[in-house]
Amino acid sequence: MTEEEAREWLNRQFDVSRETWGRLEDYVAILLTEMDRQNLIAESTRPHIWARHIVDSAQLIPLAAGADEGPWIDLGSGAGLPGIVAAILTSRPVQMVESRRKRIEFLNGIVERLGLVRARVLGCRVETVPAAPAAVISARAYAPLPRLLESAVHLSTEKTIWVLPKGRNAQNELEAASRSWQGAFHVERSVTDADSAIIVARAVRSVRRKARG
Repeated sequence: MTEEEAREWLNRQFDVSRETWGRLEDYVAILLTEMDRQNLIAESTRPHIWARHIVDSAQLIPLAAGADEGPWIDLGSGAGLPGIVAAILTSRPVQMVESRRKRIEFLNGIVERLGLVRARVLGCRVETVPAAPAAVISARAYAPLPRLLESAVHLSTEKTIWVLPKGRNAQNELEAASRSWQGAFHVERSVTDADSAIIVARAVRSVRRKARG
């Protein structure tokens, strides 16, 4: 996907308003500037930021269609991908969980500068986020699937939709997780890379906890 194709995809999917385009472009500009101070995205992806990062994040939104009302919780938000993108393109409250100080400061700065009133940053580890039902849980480059589920299952209900980009390792991670986790899992192909995939899940539960119950 080229940068022009990425912008066209966003327009087709979201009918992006001028104000929203402005926020997306401001976010991209701030992200690239911040790269001079901290490593937020791979240096090699700078020329392809709209395809590799903005669309790669935005494609999760249609996959979460039908989720109940409630927050979108993004685990290990880092540069704000996909949390900031979801906050710009949807009206859903977004909570971004990040434990690294510089990333927390960066994300808080983005939220303030872009006026994302429904977004907030939780400066802590995922495991310590108070249990509250999320409508959507996302995580991009956060942890292998079994550890990811273990750390965040307390934030989910049977109706929570998990949207988890896993690159080319999706099927392997899903097989590894199947030993300890059950749920309605399926794999979607990424629109930005035919070899990459996204794991989408509902009704995630631990096999061990079920057995003890």
